[in-house]
Amino acid sequence: MTAVELSVDSASDWASVGLSTEGQAFAETTWRSRRQHSTQLMPAIEALLARFAIDRAELTAVFVCVGPGSYAALRAGVSIAKGLAFAFGVPIVGVGRLELDAYPYAGCGRPLCAVHRAGRGEAAWAVYVGPKERWSEVVSPRMSSVEAMLSMAPRDALFCGEEDDDLGSLLGQSGEKGSGRMLVTGRRRADHLAELAWRRLAAGQADDARSLVPLYLREPAIGPQS
Repeated sequence: MTAVELSVDSASDWASVGLSTEGQAFAETTWRSRRQHSTQLMPAIEALLARFAIDRAELTAVFVCVGPGSYAALRAGVSIAKGLAFAFGVPIVGVGRLELDAYPYAGCGRPLCAVHRAGRGEAAWAVYVGPKERWSEVVSPRMSSVEAMLSMAPRDALFCGEEDDDLGSLLGQSGEKGSGRMLVTGRRRADHLAELAWRRLAAGQADDARSLVPLYLREPAIGPQS
């Protein structure tokens, strides 16, 4: 049977689901969910499978973005991915959002600092290096002020992530790190998720569907965040 993997990314307002064979994407759907992931993800998955006449039982692996990101959105995506993997007895692989934002620039020759705004005046960020064949994480995902991030990130780092004018402006004003601008990652993370997760699956690094959890860098707060 031809391998068919499902990729699910619900880490931000831009949701994405995709299908791949051995990590090579052949179908993908991306839309602005506006935090309606719990009601929109499964219909989007069903529609994508139906387009190619693929039954859920034919899936051979499930790949999922584990965050960090919106609490409710991540819970929806990870829960659906775990449920499908558990129900059909197929492997699951989780990959972090920051890594997926940095991966498109693999091989640029400089450290990549993936970052996104996390509320309360803070940013979530991590640093990755290497071409795809030697891809590695050198600073694990963490939360800090933008100023603290700038002081801790490698001096020659390139910054990347989803489009954010305010964050890009702050990075540009620093004038001392990277390119002085933010490289914008495409919203279609499902394609990169398929490639990265397949590499790990092929290397025997699948996760346990029972214990895989979203990556939250802090506990939920009551009330809106700034």
